[in-house]
Amino acid sequence: MKSLTIAIALVGVTATASAFAQSNPPSNTSATETTQVAANTTQAPESAGQWVAPYGQPTQGKTRAQVYQELVHAEQDGQLAYLNSTVYAH
Repeated sequence: MKSLTIAIALVGVTATASAFAQSNPPSNTSATETTQVAANTTQAPESAGQWVAPYGQPTQGKTRAQVYQELVHAEQDGQLAYLNSTVYAH
């Protein structure tokens, strides 16, 4: 019984160790390229917890009233009925 538990744990460790294999930059790049990439990709967000799009511009949040108005418009426009009949239909 113990050998089965150890075997399962070993398989689990082996499977998860490969997920982090590419976490370090390749060793054949020069130090300036690595520094330049790190400088470009590590930009501090304007406020903590705010999602920043991949292109670097922060998104503008919507109020509840704006979201509700979009929902009402989508219902009246027929967009929700179309989505329900095509995307969400089983």
